[in-house]
Amino acid sequence: MFTRYKRRWQLSKVRPGDGSTLQRYRIWQLFSRSLFGLRLPDGRGGTHLFEVDVRHAADSTTRRSPASLYRDGVQVARANMPVTFPVPDGVIEVATNQYGLKRMHYLRDDGTEHVLRPDPRSQEGMRARFGERFPRVSAVAGVVAVVVLVVALGVSILNGIDALTHSAVIAERVGTFTSPIRLTGWMKFAVPAAAFLAGLERAMTLRHNWLIRG
Repeated sequence: MFTRYKRRWQLSKVRPGDGSTLQRYRIWQLFSRSLFGLRLPDGRGGTHLFEVDVRHAADSTTRRSPASLYRDGVQVARANMPVTFPVPDGVIEVATNQYGLKRMHYLRDDGTEHVLRPDPRSQEGMRARFGERFPRVSAVAGVVAVVVLVVALGVSILNGIDALTHSAVIAERVGTFTSPIRLTGWMKFAVPAAAFLAGLERAMTLRHNWLIRG
């Protein structure tokens, strides 16, 4: 029931497109834009190319919409995120988190789903090509990213409990806890930076899990 309500709400957010032409992806848009495509049959023997253009810096106050749907290069729909765009035989779900894309999936009416293909010039496209050319290295990078996220989460929890129990009110009632891992000096910047890079790596492959919030 919740899933149906969520989809209905996201579908209600979709507005008609303005008919503008899809702009070519530029190299300087690596961290501000994501572009994915999917070719679908039109039911009459032909096909249409559907593309979703995500502008990460856009919101409800900007001229550009955060997410826009194009059919054969023409904008047909736009919306704030998260959003569900209706397309032939299914929908495209789009969502982001603080690292990048969280969802870019085509869900067919029969329940099957798969990720849209990224533009080869985008960061997601470059990461996908790297994974295709070097599958073993890519797999190792994924494992390392997960390990870094787990370690960073553990350190964050320990230091959070440390700070919380050292407050006067809580210390009087439950005592204090001293974290065995203290972030000092350069570690205060290195650990969050490593966690951010690991989260970014997972986001580029759209491998979202509970370690990546949002």
